[in-house]
Amino acid sequence: MLLAVIAFAILLLLCFYGLPLGFATLIVGLVGFAFTRDWNWHGAVTMMSQQIMEFGANYGLSVIPLFILMGVFIHRANISEDLYRAAHALVGRRPGGLAQATVLACAGFAAVSGSSLATAATMAKVAMPHMRRYRYDDSLSSGVIAAGGTLGIMIPPSVPLVIYGLVAEQDIGKLFIAGILPGILLTGLFMVAVAVTVLRRPAAGPAGEAVPREERYRAYAKIWPVLVLFVLVLGGIYLGVFTPTEASGIGATGAAVFAVLRGYIRTWRDLYEVLLDTCRTTGGLFMVIFGAQVFANFINLSGLPYELVDLVKSMHLSPMGVVIAVCVICIILGMIFEAVGLLLLIVPVFLPTLIGMNVDLIWFGVVMVLVVEMGLITPPIGMNVFVVRTVVADIALWPIFRGVMPFVVADFVALALLLLFPVIAVALI
Repeated sequence: MLLAVIAFAILLLLCFYGLPLGFATLIVGLVGFAFTRDWNWHGAVTMMSQQIMEFGANYGLSVIPLFILMGVFIHRANISEDLYRAAHALVGRRPGGLAQATVLACAGFAAVSGSSLATAATMAKVAMPHMRRYRYDDSLSSGVIAAGGTLGIMIPPSVPLVIYGLVAEQDIGKLFIAGILPGILLTGLFMVAVAVTVLRRPAAGPAGEAVPREERYRAYAKIWPVLVLFVLVLGGIYLGVFTPTEASGIGATGAAVFAVLRGYIRTWRDLYEVLLDTCRTTGGLFMVIFGAQVFANFINLSGLPYELVDLVKSMHLSPMGVVIAVCVICIILGMIFEAVGLLLLIVPVFLPTLIGMNVDLIWFGVVMVLVVEMGLITPPIGMNVFVVRTVVADIALWPIFRGVMPFVVADFVALALLLLFPVIAVALI
């Protein structure tokens, strides 16, 4: 166990010095494997190449670039603006209504993008100018965008749920369905967090203007592409019409058709930019995946998973106690690592213990994604906070972190409900 602890410490140090997580895990895993084999570099390099080749050849991974492509097409089609206008028309006239509209728009965009960072970056551009126009407090405005973006990894299609399904060998379609009710729960709790914040500080979220009825109906009518894609992708999976991989291809094709019909993809150059953006995002994500696979192989060789199993047995923890312990570890590490990397590092370590205790791995996957989601908005890293800070450069980091605190509380409430009532996650399966 000491060797694995030292490896994690070196990994943290490399990340703090700015080395990308994918390269950090790859280097530490490669060197660690060579060390355990008396500095057999040939064996270490062979292991690395085999891990990358075997995992890269996994057909299930094709879901990821296709869902990313769907999200990029949706972004190019400017549907995020329509989502915000529809949500604004629905709740914008209330105190804090624009912030609640941002939560709803984030949930809608998350349903067709699957990416937390993309949701936060997009909604920062769309929602921030509107909230500033109505003199919303910058802390609340930026905080609700950063927190609302985290819905992108819970509401299906979700890339972290795909990654978890591949690592834990669970049905991705069932994981998508399991994420629906928790996603709705989180959306509702975030809206409650906005209401409580405005109740305590009315000046933070003044009421907006009421939208005329005809204009509201026009705004609602413009969001039909999102509804069609969401129903098509998840409905097809739920009814067994097609697999998650087929659903991702159908979703990407549907998003491309909408982008073309709306006039946002007019030339081959436009299409090239969409594909290039998708490749860049996919390449960065796959680097994290491959590095984590090499690191996980070294961790398994170090004996840490088996020692953890023995430790848990000696502590006589119940299955729920083990799950809570994993959640605490993930919340702490989530302040440093990004979502996919954390899943790839933690899940393989604790999976044997969870299987031995007959923990429902579909339910546990939803719990893990929720906990990872919390790490995206908690200091000192908080990836979504940094994304919003990058887009809205005139706001300091501390006001954004202060603004997300009510939503961190909402996340803890959602986590408690999921732990107490697992049926929230598995009811639709």
